[in-house]
Amino acid sequence: MTQTVRGRRAAVTGAASGIGAATARKLMADGWRVACLDRNIDGARTTAGDDGIAVPIDVADEVSTAAAFAAVREAFGGLDGLVTAAGVIETTPFFDTTVEQFRRLFDINVIGSFLSVREGAKLMESGSRICMVASISSYTGGGYVATGAYATSKGAVLTMMKSCARALGDKGIAVNAVAPGFIDTPFVASAMSDPVGRAQVVAAVGKVGKAEQIAEAAAWLISPNADFVHGATLIADGGILMR
Repeated sequence: MTQTVRGRRAAVTGAASGIGAATARKLMADGWRVACLDRNIDGARTTAGDDGIAVPIDVADEVSTAAAFAAVREAFGGLDGLVTAAGVIETTPFFDTTVEQFRRLFDINVIGSFLSVREGAKLMESGSRICMVASISSYTGGGYVATGAYATSKGAVLTMMKSCARALGDKGIAVNAVAPGFIDTPFVASAMSDPVGRAQVVAAVGKVGKAEQIAEAAAWLISPNADFVHGATLIADGGILMR
């Protein structure tokens, strides 16, 4: 049974571009009230337009994340849905990867996801839903344009999703993840700037997705229509893994 989402309240991190922006726009089109959170506040405002609100956030910073969700509470009074799309990629080869690069990935992709879920869940009541954005690199260990450090961080996101699902389940808050395949967004633009490299990736994956396709998956996972889905990962990769 299709249930209405009109008037429900959602926050989307990483909403200035890519999957985050596409998800925020999808939710607003469906009737959600959406808070667009991003360090790039101008980009967040562009995504929010006249229908949503824009809130500055540095997901890797505890004080900034707490303040951002406090602003969401002030604007909306609470939350019914959260999508954690903020993240960074790393394409440096294994032997050239520095500890600083590894820590940056974990600060943003892992700690940023944790802080967003922790603070967002404080605003939620039973029936609320969270979607964390992982990657098929969580399963493959990297490859294509992503390297092992990135894959490791996204693998941690998947494990964290399950931990969050266990921690929040008894509160009636569902937590799931979407694991995108290769999606043509600004997130990977620098890695795909070389036409030869791009052709090799396209040939390897067979199909390149769009941010809007992942937005559909994320929007469903935080909707009431997914109310029997909890602690699960929806792989949206065009058939690369076929798990």
